[in-house]
Order: sequence, then structure tokens, then C-alpha cells
Amino acid sequence: MQPKHWTVFILLGAIWSASFLWIKIALIEVGPLTLVAYRVLFGLLTGVAVALILRVPLPRDWKTWRIFIVLGISNVAVPFFLITWGEQTIDSAVASILNATVPLFTILLAHFLLHDDKITLPKITGLLIGFGGVVLLLSKDLAPDAHNSIIGQMAVILASLCYAGSYIYARMHTADVPGQVRGMLPLFSASAIMWVAAPVAESPLIVPHLPITWVALLWLGVLGTGLAMIMQYYLVHEIGPTRATLVTYIFPLGGVILGVIFLHEQLSWQLASGAVLIISSIAVVNWKKK
Repeated sequence: MQPKHWTVFILLGAIWSASFLWIKIALIEVGPLTLVAYRVLFGLLTGVAVALILRVPLPRDWKTWRIFIVLGISNVAVPFFLITWGEQTIDSAVASILNATVPLFTILLAHFLLHDDKITLPKITGLLIGFGGVVLLLSKDLAPDAHNSIIGQMAVILASLCYAGSYIYARMHTADVPGQVRGMLPLFSASAIMWVAAPVAESPLIVPHLPITWVALLWLGVLGTGLAMIMQYYLVHEIGPTRATLVTYIFPLGGVILGVIFLHEQLSWQLASGAVLIISSIAVVNWKKK
């Protein structure tokens, strides 16, 4: 990857690292459908603002809009809801580990569906090393716990599969769309779906009263959706789905590091070893023989 790719990759990982925590915070006051509805709405407004500032034209043909309607469902509405719903019954650390299966699903699907993202020994070795690092990093949080329900875990795994398939679909069908609007266009259909579903399923619709809930929703919407989707789609097209989805390995690493810095949590051998494995995996996957 080039320096510009590394910059976006690290920035995206930093933004999304805190998402699982903010979801937990917002769920204290609002339901999962309502949370996702606010999140995608704020994300859409952010994406539209970016497009207006940069004066990027929106596509006008129905074929392109149809592709992004599909992506709005498969890459936003469904996985966002599944992860948010799952975090009602599982810990955020467990959710971040399960979400780290995205690159594993992606490399398998990409091998059969894309001509330029095949399984190679460095890729599969790096992915397995990185996933081992994620598990080791959060091993202290994996003790048997009735709070972490099987159905909640399955919801996050299904969301990861949705992400993997969507990124490959996007790589195949959205190359001709301006990069600044690729991540914004799916938010139109996602917002429409969630703002129909939330008032019906979680009536009456809750308007948050706690300031911390609004902070969580704005973080998840403006940064974790609006800007993050633009960055993620940029990486999918620039470096391929498999490498782009490696950003999910940074989520738990960033969360644990933030805990050490700001919450004075103990720096354990699991943290050090897991961090080394994750960083090594990203290097292995991106290593090319001279």
C-alpha cells in the first residue's frame, strides 16, 4: 500500500475502534432500530455535505442507483442493525472479535468472484496470524458468560458475512462512480428503510434526552458512518476488499489501547503479544516479493 492508503487505513481504524463502545452507550437510552436510524441519517447528511462541498455530481441512471440501493441494504441497514441488536446480549469486546471475521469471509469470496484478489500464502497466513492476535488481545474477555448469548454472537457473524459480500459486490459494480459519493449513496436507501422500520417496530420513537447519547449518535453517524463509509469504499477500490477489510483487526487493538491510556487499564502480556501479531499480519498480507 502507498502512504495515502496507510493514512486512510489507520484513520478509519481509529474511528471505527470506538464504534462498539459508542453503540453500547447509545443502547442505554434508545433501541437498536432507532439507534441505526439516527446513525444512518447523520451519516447521510455528512455524505451529502461532502458531495456539495466538493461539487461531485450524483449519478442519474437507474442502473447505478439500483446497485447502491442493494448496498444500502446489504452493507448498511442489515449489518448495522445486526451488530447493534447483538450488542444488547454480548459484550463489545466479543462483538469486535466476531466482526474481525470479515477479512476471512472476504478472502474466500473474493478468490472465486474477483480476478485480482486471489488467495495467496502471504494473505491467508497474515489473516490467520491477525485473527489469532485479535483473539489473544481480548482473551481475558472470552471467559464463559451467560451474558454473551449465542444468538447475539451469530447476529454479529452474519453481519460480517454481509460486509464481506457487499465489499466484493461494490468492487465489481461501482468502479465508475466518483469516489467521494460511493460511500454516501447507500445511505439513501438505508435511511429510508430504517426510518420506516424504527417508528413501526419501536413505537413510540424515542428522542434522546441524555447529552452522552447524542454524542454517541453523532460519533457513529458523522464519523463512524458518513466519513468512514467514504474511506472504506475508497480502500476497497484502491487496494482490494481483502486488504481493506483488515481494518477490522484494528478495532479491538484500538479499543484496548484507549483503555490503557485513558482508563488506566493494566498493560498485559496479551495486549503486547496481540498487538505484535496484528501489526505483523497487516505487514504479511501487504508484503510483495521484490
